[in-house]
Amino acid sequence: MIDAMPTAFTPWTSLVGGVLIGLSATLVMAAFGRIAGITGIIGGAISPVAPTPGGTASDWSWRLAFVAGLMAAPLLVEVVTGTPVVQTVPDELPLMALAGLLVGFGTALGGGCTSGHGVCGLARIRTRSLAAVLTFMGTGALTVFVIRHVIGG
Repeated sequence: MIDAMPTAFTPWTSLVGGVLIGLSATLVMAAFGRIAGITGIIGGAISPVAPTPGGTASDWSWRLAFVAGLMAAPLLVEVVTGTPVVQTVPDELPLMALAGLLVGFGTALGGGCTSGHGVCGLARIRTRSLAAVLTFMGTGALTVFVIRHVIGG
């Protein structure tokens, strides 16, 4: 059984985080002409010889910097605030591995990830992004309902 973790209401930090995500998506589009979708960025960083569609083999350096920034951000928050960043997802390895595989499959099937469709695609008024967001948000809500009310009792 999965224990539900309580979450705090944090409107100001959530607002700042949202603004930073929007700013980074805007900067990636302005500087590189690319969508700030994490799967596309990581895909291009992992295989710079075989670029993602529309990319070039030489644009892997900004992708690596973007990924490094994603990994460094929690450490920077901890240094600035003095408060450790706490993981709020279950740490059960088999469950997390399954979740990762399902997310990877969904990302490949949907032609993009939550950041690509949800942040960038919706901002560009893309119909397929709206369909993707409605699908993954609906599936997420259904999953939470089933885990909390059907499985978790």
